[in-house]
Amino acid sequence: MKYVDEYRLEADAQRTAEAIRRTVTRPWTLMEICGGQTHTFIKFGVDRMLPPEISLVHGPGCPVCVTPLELIDRGIAIARRPEVIFTSFGDMLRVPGSSTDLLSVKAAGGDVRMVYSPLDAVKLARAHPDRQVVFFAVGFETTAPANAMAVWQAAREGLSNFSILSSHVLVPPAMEALLGSPDNRVQGFLAAGHVCAVMGYHEYLPLAERFRVPIVVTGFEPLDVLQGVYLTVRALEEGRTGVENQYARAVTREGNVPAQKLLQEVFEVCDRPWRGLGVIPRSGLALREAYAGFDAERRFDVGRIEAVESPLCIAGEIMRGLKRPHHCSAFGGKCTPEHPLGAPMVSSEGACAAYYQYKRSA
Repeated sequence: MKYVDEYRLEADAQRTAEAIRRTVTRPWTLMEICGGQTHTFIKFGVDRMLPPEISLVHGPGCPVCVTPLELIDRGIAIARRPEVIFTSFGDMLRVPGSSTDLLSVKAAGGDVRMVYSPLDAVKLARAHPDRQVVFFAVGFETTAPANAMAVWQAAREGLSNFSILSSHVLVPPAMEALLGSPDNRVQGFLAAGHVCAVMGYHEYLPLAERFRVPIVVTGFEPLDVLQGVYLTVRALEEGRTGVENQYARAVTREGNVPAQKLLQEVFEVCDRPWRGLGVIPRSGLALREAYAGFDAERRFDVGRIEAVESPLCIAGEIMRGLKRPHHCSAFGGKCTPEHPLGAPMVSSEGACAAYYQYKRSA
């Protein structure tokens, strides 16, 4: 398949790994932001192709994983209501709340449905005017335009029985929070290519300049992440900062301008709590007042629901790059995909799920 097979060729990967080995002269710590990149590193053993001087740590790049526990509990409270059809992508259904998950609500009789697009939820609202249809809108800038389109379409059609439970988060403020932390270890970033395909990479330029770090926009195949590591290490070794674009086949500096305009119409930037990271200023998207009628938190009055994290789960430390999944005492024992303590063990982009699935213990 074009743009896939050629980025999995072993000979090219070995040549790139050798170029990294020839370039590196000292220890460096790099962070990949995207959970999809984390899975590529672990699934294909790409991290084991790197020289020992390079330490990879995994960032908060799994949108399901950074969704606050209390928001999951709010979603569960909404899904239990008899008048509601609660919809979500599949990853969210098994993420544990304080006492249960959405699949268990479905098993107990709640009308919880997996959809493949937020527009599927709009279609359900159109087909069931007597029911309230709620879509759990989770994600980074990548999925936000589709959710904005769903709200815009529902408003255009006057579908007053449609709403979203929004947990949209933005990548650059999270990177800023990590770099500004006193326990930060990260010296260079692999930025998420799909986020930049929507937003461009111009947002990263002031971040790289302020913190004097290299940021490389990177794709998701094995050769992509190896090239991303090579470009980051080369910049570090040469003392350069700034932004480079490894994923030029999909990303431009400006990004998808029509999608950005739609986001600006429907959403506004807000402070947002991140699971394991706390509240990060101006790191989320909330519905503008003109679209506030589509806000499920307001409609169902669940904003006061709070939650307490499991004391055994160290997901926050993992997503800050301070620890890896196998450092958790519950990993693979008290916490498994069948009985997870936290979202990183059940999300398809979670670091803990990657380590468990591919039997990685170090």
